[in-house]
Amino acid sequence: MPEVLFKRPIALVLGLLMLLAVTPAQSESGATVITPDYGPPKVVFDFFLDDPQKINSALFWIRSTVNPFMSAPYGYDFMDMDLVVVIHGTEIVTLAKHNEEQYQEAVDRMRYYDSIGVDFHICGMAAEDYGYKPEDLQSFVKIVPSAFTDLVHYQQEGYALITPQIFTRTQSIESIR
Repeated sequence: MPEVLFKRPIALVLGLLMLLAVTPAQSESGATVITPDYGPPKVVFDFFLDDPQKINSALFWIRSTVNPFMSAPYGYDFMDMDLVVVIHGTEIVTLAKHNEEQYQEAVDRMRYYDSIGVDFHICGMAAEDYGYKPEDLQSFVKIVPSAFTDLVHYQQEGYALITPQIFTRTQSIESIR
């Protein structure tokens, strides 16, 4: 086998150059940092929470998706992104007008996200289960017939599905490092 390599030195050099070109830079001091060539995101978030208080943590999943795309090296703005939040768990109560004061922080954040292009959809079946009519809900939300049909639709349109998993932390980060 070595004889073949020496008979084709150009092939050997080209092969090594290609290997180096696709191998990410390794750091002897730690992990390798890469920046994949991501395009603008198309995401549908599936909010189905067991406690309405968890809505604030779930909304951080939107921020954690958006902020890296807005930063270097990507530099996208909200107009480049297509984000939809489908709400069908207990967090639906956060969007009832009569609960706005109780969930003010979450409502303000959702209102801000709406103002920059994030769509908020509420499952019509869930709204009915809670006894909510369209006039009972915040004006920035859209009622869809079913959360499940909405999620299917967006996935068929090529949207990535993100379902926030909200856990109650029992230990501090410092204690488990």
